[in-house]
This record gives sequence, C-alpha cells and structure tokens, in this order.
Amino acid sequence: MIGSRLTQRLIEKKHKVSILTTSAVRAEESGAFYWNLKDKYIDRRAFEGVDHIIHLAGAGVADERWTKERKKIIYDSRVANTRLLFERSKGHGIKGIIAASAIGYYGMDTADAWVDEKTERGSDYFSDVVMDWEASIDSFEEIVTQVVKLRIGVVLDPAGGPLSKISKPIRMGMGSPLGNGKQWLSWIHSEDLVKMILFALDSNLSGTYNAVAPNPVTNTDFTKAVAKKLGRSLWLPNAPAFILKMVFGELAQVVLGGNRVKSDKIIKKGYSFDYPELDAALANLLK
Repeated sequence: MIGSRLTQRLIEKKHKVSILTTSAVRAEESGAFYWNLKDKYIDRRAFEGVDHIIHLAGAGVADERWTKERKKIIYDSRVANTRLLFERSKGHGIKGIIAASAIGYYGMDTADAWVDEKTERGSDYFSDVVMDWEASIDSFEEIVTQVVKLRIGVVLDPAGGPLSKISKPIRMGMGSPLGNGKQWLSWIHSEDLVKMILFALDSNLSGTYNAVAPNPVTNTDFTKAVAKKLGRSLWLPNAPAFILKMVFGELAQVVLGGNRVKSDKIIKKGYSFDYPELDAALANLLK
C-alpha cells in the first residue's frame, strides 16, 4: 500500500527504483527483483546502481490470530529478512537505509502517558519483536552513512488497513468503540507517511523518529469521527473487551491497548504534516 505510492512519487522525482518482490511471477513479468527469505535468496542485480534502500516489508500484525506459527511469520518477516537484506547488500556501495519500525516498541498499552523516542521499550511480545527488528536495521551502520528508523503508528488509507476495517461496520450501522474506548490511537495519513520517507531521503536524516500525526485520539473519538464523516450514527454499546479477547486471543491487545505518541522530534527537523488533525485526514480519506 505504501510501497506502491512511494514508488510513484520517487519516479516522479526522477529517481530510478528497483523493486524487491517475493513473487517470482511478478519479478519475471514486471522487471522487479525476486527475493525469498526461506531460501535466503535475493537477486543481487537489485542493488546495482542503488544509493538507498527503503525497507517497508513485514507481515501484517493484525491480519490473523497470533498462533505460534503466525508469531514466527511476524518475527521473521521483520528481523530475519532485514538480516538477509543486510548480508546481501554488502559490497554494493549502498549509502543509506530508511526502514519501517513500529510504535509497538513502547509496548501494546502505555495508557495516558505521552511517549517519545527516548521512552523505554515495552515488555510484551511485539515490543520484543520491534527491539530485534531495530537491532537488525542498526546493523547497516557498518556499511552505510545514513540509517533512519521510522516508528510508524496506525496508517490511515482508503485502500486498506485499519480504516477500511473500522469504517465497514459503521457504514452498515453496526459500528461501536472497542473495550472502554479510552485507549489512545496514534495515527498517520498514508500521504504523510510517504512524504515523511521522502523527507528523510532528501534531508539526509539519521536516527529514530516517530511516524505519527501530532494529535492522537482515543478509540471512542476516532470511531465517532469516522461515523460523523460517513453520516452514520453509533447506537450499539462498546464491544466488550472480554469478547474481543475470546475471539482474537492475544491479538486483542492491538485494539484494546494504545499509545499516546509524540512526533515532536521529526517536526523539529523541519517536517510539516499535511494532515496533523484527524478531521481533515478523514475528510480527505472518506470522500
């Protein structure tokens, strides 16, 4: 979702883009380059003439129930594939890497406390994943001069992700806040995320930055805002936490927890959000 938008913008800016794909068919038909984590293979031609790697790969955290097998897929798709990318990119003269990370670093639920890049990491499953994920990104410091880690929040886009899952039941008149509705949701418009990646590339940033809009909202306020933009009413009671835990197991933490995340650091570096407020973002996304 983000990669395709970013590729378009890069091409518009006259960059040459080499795309890595896990689909052998796509690689053959479109000129992209094949990589396969299981076989520890990456087509080395992908690195020819490349100055920067933009690494966004990772299996969807909320796509399936967190079984033991799914947890391994989530982990390997972030940690093992970054390690593979590091090993295979050595010796190709790469200058920098801009890589996705996640605000899950801070833990699944940090209550009402504001968190920033200096906040200590959490102590749950996904914060452990993100810790190892970022460590694998940091390994690039051996071979490049620019390493950027973007701790991405909830990405809002009409083509997929959480917004489509939340708006669908609301359109059907079946929407409601989740749990007590007080959990914080630190979001970012997909266009701002693409713009932020380009900003990191063009301004030669280094370090760790929270990729979230500066105005997080609670789950209740988010749900109400979506309903208002769609012209729907919310009449159902909040979805009970215990039901969500029964249905989704450990994965329920993703929606029952939350983080109130600051983006001051990247703003101070000169980044300006196109969509700092949720109402304007939803007005653009829910046309």
